[in-house]
Amino acid sequence: MRTLDDILEEYEFLEGDERYSLLIELGRELEAMPDALKTDATLVRGCSAAVWVYPTDTAGKGALHFLADSNAAITKGIVALVISAVQDKPAEEVAKMDVVGALAPFDLKNQLSSNRTQGVPNMIALVQQHAARLATAG
Repeated sequence: MRTLDDILEEYEFLEGDERYSLLIELGRELEAMPDALKTDATLVRGCSAAVWVYPTDTAGKGALHFLADSNAAITKGIVALVISAVQDKPAEEVAKMDVVGALAPFDLKNQLSSNRTQGVPNMIALVQQHAARLATAG
């Protein structure tokens, strides 16, 4: 998975529809999430499209690794952006991280319709809540 910095570097050179294309491409690059994990328990509330996020603990080392998916291409790209900000980082770091700030340069609220971004805060909250649980458990 690409780093958020690498994605931003490419994103800044693009405009309009090209940015949509990049988001769709990012969504396609997400690690496959098995259908068995797409349950009500992994569903992110408040998203206009269905979004599932499943957190894992990489080899018990406290590094977070997420599987995620969406049934809408652009939404899946937004999911990939959020995941790339936190993927494989220590739980303690993710729990304290300003994910909204990390995503700010993408200016998603002005680039996309509000129904495409309305679930982003819920997804970030879910990721950080899981990170906080792991950080305090370890």
